[in-house]
Amino acid sequence: MARRLLTLLAALLLALSLGQSSAQAASFGNPVKAQKGADPWIVRHDGNYYLVSTSWTDVITIRRSATLAGLNTAPGVQVWQGDAASRCCNIWAPELHHLNGRWYLYHVAGQNVPDYNPTQRSHVLESTGSDPLGPYTYKGRLNSSWMLDPTVATINGQLYLFGSTHNGTQNVVAARMSNPYTVSSPFSTVSTPTHDWERQGGAVNEGPEILQRGGRTFLVYSASGCWTPDYKLGQLTLTGSDPASASSWTKKSTPVFQRSDGNGVYGPGHNGFFTSPDGSENWIVYHANDAASDGCDNGRTARAQKFTWNSDGSPDLGTPVRLGAGQAGPSGEPSAVAATYTLTNRNSGKCLEVAGSSAADGADVRQYTCNGGAHQRWRLEDLGDDTHRLVDVAGGKVLDTENCSTADGANLRQWSWLNNACQRFRFVATDSGHVRIVNQATGKVVDVADCSTADSADVRQWAWLNNACQQWRLNPV
Repeated sequence: MARRLLTLLAALLLALSLGQSSAQAASFGNPVKAQKGADPWIVRHDGNYYLVSTSWTDVITIRRSATLAGLNTAPGVQVWQGDAASRCCNIWAPELHHLNGRWYLYHVAGQNVPDYNPTQRSHVLESTGSDPLGPYTYKGRLNSSWMLDPTVATINGQLYLFGSTHNGTQNVVAARMSNPYTVSSPFSTVSTPTHDWERQGGAVNEGPEILQRGGRTFLVYSASGCWTPDYKLGQLTLTGSDPASASSWTKKSTPVFQRSDGNGVYGPGHNGFFTSPDGSENWIVYHANDAASDGCDNGRTARAQKFTWNSDGSPDLGTPVRLGAGQAGPSGEPSAVAATYTLTNRNSGKCLEVAGSSAADGADVRQYTCNGGAHQRWRLEDLGDDTHRLVDVAGGKVLDTENCSTADGANLRQWSWLNNACQRFRFVATDSGHVRIVNQATGKVVDVADCSTADSADVRQWAWLNNACQQWRLNPV
């Protein structure tokens, strides 16, 4: 209950900020992502932030927004579903890296088994083009034994893979790579939990992340048990020439980011780094709990804040800010936060709308020339299970499959929210920024009847045929 109240407070603060002047409009309050916020990763590309986090399911979803605040309401687009090759299904700690003109999605996947999932292995996907939303193909497994939290970094012109393995204690390891999907040397341990603050609840070093500035390289890692409020961040500094050798790293004797009881933040860890749009600021994204009794599960929320640098050139990550506390958004962001979307058909270029701007249950849903009307704008509300309800702004009703029919050709309409699977939809990436919109109950997709390009053509559900009439672009407005 406390988490829900704090999340609602954060949403209220965001709403208030949006009603103020444009100079304040890009401010936000954590969480960046309230649902499934563990192990968050943010990267910026072509004017947008892309956020990905642990799903605990067989799918990877990505959110895209021009503003940090907008990520909390941006729809989650499914870019991958695990298969036998990755021994799925329980995906953790995905990260996006742009290398050699392609995107690589590193992640951990294993079978759903009791205890600590001994089947978890690290894997990598490769995009077929330059779009972070894919499509992706499976490139392979990166290790033969249990390993968590893969990340990559180029140091002195050489690509390295870092991860976390278990050998009595949980350690950070590193290996050279010959390309983004091929490990070319044995793994070697570069950090073990030696300090008391790294051994609270469990002797753990995991979640390695590389931070580089001014010719210096730092490795920030998560320490202690993630199931404790004392999960925190430690830091190594590269002081030698070989990043795959422990002797080349110097460990800081104290944590660099940890719980703040005064701010109600517990177990902050498993972070990533990104820069503001204008490049003038450095930001950290991480997950945390809002109660000391919370654990290592989907209750963790993704949070972000700006950090600075110490006089010796090392990062000063500061103190975790309180959930819901207002912060200025990253420098150089657009002033507006998009909260609604138009859905444009790939074949016709027409918009999904509620006929006649009706607010009635059963009003038909169709395509029509895009005109910016409220009946063509939709709130794509995340329901916490990788599905969404599509709420028409004009009528306040949701997209619904008539009578929960599973038949091809069943009508799509608007209806009052009943919280059933017939009113839940997944966005599954196809290519070039388009998605198919899949009904959770039926598995059928949103389809323009007979591939018509005419105004008022009916929109229905149909089995997936992989044609342009069944693909849509989500446009923030």
